[in-house]
Amino acid sequence: MKARIEDEKVLLGSEGYALYEQSGFGRPQKDGLKLSPVEALYLVYRGRIEIPGLDFDSLLVRFSQDAHMIRSFLVYRDIRERGYVVQTGPHDFRVFRRGEKPGKGESQYMVRVLSERDLIDFAVVQSEVKTTLNMRKQHVLAVVDDEFEITYYEVKIQKLPGLEESPEPLPASGILSSISAIIYAGVDLGYDQAFYGKRFDDSRIVLATVEAAYLMKQGLVTIEQDGNLLTPDVYCALIGENDPELEKKNTVYSHLRSLNYIPKTGYKFGHHFRVYSGRKIHSEMLVQAIGQGETLPMNSISRSVRMAHSVKKKMLFAGIHDEGIVFIEFARIKL
Repeated sequence: MKARIEDEKVLLGSEGYALYEQSGFGRPQKDGLKLSPVEALYLVYRGRIEIPGLDFDSLLVRFSQDAHMIRSFLVYRDIRERGYVVQTGPHDFRVFRRGEKPGKGESQYMVRVLSERDLIDFAVVQSEVKTTLNMRKQHVLAVVDDEFEITYYEVKIQKLPGLEESPEPLPASGILSSISAIIYAGVDLGYDQAFYGKRFDDSRIVLATVEAAYLMKQGLVTIEQDGNLLTPDVYCALIGENDPELEKKNTVYSHLRSLNYIPKTGYKFGHHFRVYSGRKIHSEMLVQAIGQGETLPMNSISRSVRMAHSVKKKMLFAGIHDEGIVFIEFARIKL
């Protein structure tokens, strides 16, 4: 079957309709079938169409003004050869359920193609995932690494449900040792039961900086330094000199506590928080706070997802936006 290129569009005559009807290739036109560049590349690669004067290699070079093309082709080929019908758009690809095709079924996945070095803008991801959800599809990232291996990730917006309220601890006072807040709190004050801090001895608890800042803002803890009581703002300014991520961590910590989750440091897992749902023995989520406008390279997200998977936890990125905090989950999947 012979095709032609006009204005960088690959066109087939009316005989091309069969490719659409049988396998969902292209978009029907009045006088034939229009193929996207990646569809044309695949059909030439498989020997199903010919373009006079162009073989696969020369066609790939011709379309390579799009630096994304080789990755797009590899992902398209991989999905096609897994038995799916694929069409371009509205992100990069729309993938139909196995055995279904345009006009005779529904698409299941919306796929965005990325490289391992692409920067992930969480505001953009959030917007694309919302669009996908509104279409009742699953949002998938197809990430092509530098050796051209493909990894698929499903991306979801997680709405954390509020948990049953637990009793608040009673007010306590304390002192500052460098930037470490130590409060005088016996077991009867309820800090152990609410999972705040690390017990130093029977009468003292050492608080993490985010815990101390939160409890001070709640009016539950007062901290004295040099005979004066510290305000929460002064305390945060003091510890913020050694922790440039403090503000976003405080924001996410406060939000999780407001929903009655128990966030503790996620240092051992390489993240801001490990998070418990109530009084469970093991944490269920790893959470990384993401400030407004912050981006992360995809290879960093990949490390996070692999770590969370290895310890059987969900990996959530808590994006801070004007409208509040949005939790985005990344998880590896097999198509």
